[in-house]
Amino acid sequence: MCRNIRQLHNFEPPATEAEIRDASLQYVRKISGSREPSKANRDAFDEAVRSVAEATQTLVASLVTTAPPRDRAVEAAKAKARSAARFG
Repeated sequence: MCRNIRQLHNFEPPATEAEIRDASLQYVRKISGSREPSKANRDAFDEAVRSVAEATQTLVASLVTTAPPRDRAVEAAKAKARSAARFG
């Protein structure tokens, strides 16, 4: 899966509509194989992003967990440390 798609569930504050749309856009770009669709494919591309965002919103809202919510700043620091260890 695309590395730019981030986990959206179980964060405090919850994922925003913009974060969900950005993840949906990345997913559709990955699946379609294009960053920008042609004019002929624009409507299908936009509809796919909308549909994926809607499904993602439903999924994230429906998931149940007993784990405490994660902090975005802490998760970002962990990702930065992993990147530093990997790339130096």
